[in-house]
Amino acid sequence: MADGALGSPGGGSHESGEQSPRSNGREQDRYLPIANISRIMKKALPANGKVAKDAKETVQECVSEFISFVTSEASDKCQREKRKTINGDDLLWAMATLGFEDYIDPLKKYLTRYREGDTKGSGKGGEGSGRKDGVHPGPNAQEIPYIGYV
Repeated sequence: MADGALGSPGGGSHESGEQSPRSNGREQDRYLPIANISRIMKKALPANGKVAKDAKETVQECVSEFISFVTSEASDKCQREKRKTINGDDLLWAMATLGFEDYIDPLKKYLTRYREGDTKGSGKGGEGSGRKDGVHPGPNAQEIPYIGYV
């Protein structure tokens, strides 16, 4: 993994802080925070289960690359349609286009609940919103929703 082969356009390691020729910052800034990845992974394990550092880093790279992949496809669609905002439907379209059809139905259900203001797990609302990670959506949350654990 030190060679940065997984989704690392510049070939640099995300641990080294090297800059990629195709990015405007450090490689590691492209990834979701490792603490969030770790928390999600631990929820899937028994209480005494542990996750190795290299496993967390691998999942971090894969998840971040997946998000970039889907978002890029949705962005291309919006550019073709001369729109500047990517919305949830654009992301669903991109996932279907990229072959992730199995995720579409659960995500559509989530997006519908989110738009209806369901605060149980949608990320909307206050402390009792069902979000255990303490992260709450900003003012543009309606455009790109938190998709939860599918």
